[in-house]
This record gives sequence, structure tokens and C-alpha cells, in this order.
Amino acid sequence: MDRRTPVVLVSGWTGAMDAVVTSLLAPGTVAVRHELGRVHEGVVRRTLYANAEPARETILELAHGCVSCTLREDLLPLLRKLAARSSVQRIVLAMDPALEPEALCWAIDNVVVAGVVGQVDGPASRDVRIDAVVDCLDAATWLADATGDDALADRGIVASGDDDRTVAQVVVGQVDYADALVVSVTPEVEPWERAKLAAVLARLAPGAPIAWVGHGDTLDTEALVAAVPFDARRGEVTDAHSPLLRGQPPLTGECGVSLVEFTATRPFHPERLHEAIDVLLDGVVTARGRAWVATQPDEALWIESAGGGLRVASAGRWLAAMTPEEQDGVDTSRRAMAALRWDDEFGDRDTSLVVLVHAADPSEIDRTLQWALVSDDEMHDRDAWAHWNDPFGQWHEDPCETSESPYQDTHREATE
Repeated sequence: MDRRTPVVLVSGWTGAMDAVVTSLLAPGTVAVRHELGRVHEGVVRRTLYANAEPARETILELAHGCVSCTLREDLLPLLRKLAARSSVQRIVLAMDPALEPEALCWAIDNVVVAGVVGQVDGPASRDVRIDAVVDCLDAATWLADATGDDALADRGIVASGDDDRTVAQVVVGQVDYADALVVSVTPEVEPWERAKLAAVLARLAPGAPIAWVGHGDTLDTEALVAAVPFDARRGEVTDAHSPLLRGQPPLTGECGVSLVEFTATRPFHPERLHEAIDVLLDGVVTARGRAWVATQPDEALWIESAGGGLRVASAGRWLAAMTPEEQDGVDTSRRAMAALRWDDEFGDRDTSLVVLVHAADPSEIDRTLQWALVSDDEMHDRDAWAHWNDPFGQWHEDPCETSESPYQDTHREATE
């Protein structure tokens, strides 16, 4: 039996976050909220809530001028301390709209917290477990936010000096990682708009129970959390080689919304892929997956878009580029999946992309990506591949600089 203290994360760009947190404040539950509204003043506000008790507010100075460091150094030790209290049976984390739950879950599992009196040094996951991630959104605005190209700074939100994320990247990431959804609905939302949003959510967060809440409706978050499927993610952090169609989403079209699966067993021509990649930004909610680029035989490329924002990064080395000893250190599920498609010449190198469209022609996406692949003649002249110009090379100069989490730190975090 898992005796760790359960944690419910509540995220969201807009929507009924306050109502969700309030509905979870049963006896024995403590809620923690970090707000970044005063980051420009060099501070973060942390508030603790408990059932029938006054809220307790603490002003935190930015550690090293960094939001991530401040949250890491305050929240992770706090989770361990709260979990040690016999009066605390559950913790609710109310996240600032600019924060993404996956990054926090990564930190809970991986960042070592040292110096907590009476506790063995280790990550917060020694004492807490993620019970559910609940995301809140507004039916009237979410799809526009998720398909736009506004930067956070355009909305007056600056989580850090080098934060160049878009609103779409944040809101899509929040829903994608959710175990349950609370959607606020107003009379202005037309039935067609609601149906289209429902189709997007069913494909972006398949299996997640959804509470559609109108003005004056009673919100039962406890029942929503109880309805989270047993095989939900619950804070699990996957990597670039994990299955892309997690949760068995609908594969048929609905309200103009559909999933496009693109696979290929030959590489992309780097320059043609660079020309074609805009097809993943127009009429598309999100695209994500691994790509094999001819000029980079050892490393997979990770491509991820949200609205008008695009991220290209290293997805790590192909198994075929590893030594047998290195392969032994790779997750067994990845090795098993690679064995099913292993090619005698190219090993596990291939391309696998999933594109969620809402106003694009799926066949045009497929045709454009097919055009970007290496041709038959080019496949027979592999010596030339190394001499092709590679517009994606800049993302691979130092893959070790690619951080899996804004909370990531190789140093142990000590508490005062």
C-alpha cells in the first residue's frame, strides 16, 4: 500500500481554478498557491490554505533572480514538510497560469531535497505521490489561445528573462498532461464551438473525464478526481521515445478535428523539411514526434508545435547508434518497440509524427511531409548526405543543454 501523501495539481490558463481548489479543501487537505504576478518586483507570493482556517501568505524573494530556482527551493522542501504532518492527508497545488504541471512533476520525482529535519535526503516523491492533475480552461477562449501565436510577454506575463514560450505552448501542454478537465462554459459559447472543443480535448487528453461547468452549476471536483482512469498518467513524465498516441484517442474525424499519423522509414532531407515544417503551424492545434534527418544519422530530432509556436530539439540517440552496453541502459519498453520495427541496415531510425488538426487538410499535411523525405535517387547516394546543408544543426550543437524541466538542477537542494 502506498502511504505517501497524495497531491492534486490544479493548473490552467483561465477557468475555474479557484472553484476547483475551494471544492477540494476538505478537512485534512492543505492547498498551496504560488503566484508570479509580482515577479517584476523580484518576489513570488506563496499562500497556504486549509479548511476553515485563515490563509497564510509568505513573500519569497527570487533566488538568483530565477523563478524556477525560487519555486524549487521553496515548494519541494515544503511538500516534504507538509507530508510529515499527521494532520495533512492531502495536498493541493494551485499552479500559476504560466506554469506547466509536467515540469513540476519532473522536479518532484528528480530533484533531491536535503536537510529536512528527520527525513532522509531525496526527492519529494519519497513522501508524496501525484494523485491527479486537473486542468481548468474556458470554452470561450481556449481554442483561440491554443491555435494563436502570442508570446507570454504579449499578455504581460514574464516568468523569467529568457522565457520565450507562447501562450499556445502553455495551454496545450497543460491540457495534454491533464488527468481530468474542468471546462467553464458561458451562454455565448455556441453548440458547434463546444462540440469542436470537445473533439479537440478528446484527442489531446484522451480518457480524461471532463466537467462542463456553467454559471451557477455545482462543481464536484472530488467526483471528477475519483473518475480519473486507473491507467491515467498521474504525474508520470514520458520521454521522446514514448508512445505518441497515449490513451487511445479517437482516430476518426469530428467537427473538422482529426489526428494525422505520419510515419516513414526513410529520412527527411533537411532543407526540404525546413521548408515543409510550416504545414505543422497552420490550422493545427499541436504536432509532436520524432524525426530522422539524413544529415544527423546518430540523433533523433524532436519536433513539437502548438498553435504558431514550434520547438525543435534533440530526442536523444537512436539505439542503432549506441554500443550494446549503452543499449542495455535504455528502458526495456523502448527496446521492445524498436525491435518490432528494426531494419537490418538502418536499425530503429524512422519518423513518427502525430498532428492534431482543427482547420487544415490532413491529406495536404501528408503530401507535404512525403515531399520532404529523401527521394529514391538520394537514398542511393548516401555519401552525399553528410555534405547537405542542415538548417536544424543549430539545435544539436550541445544536446546536453536541452533541459527536461525548468526545475532541473544537478545540484542537491538544501533547506534552511
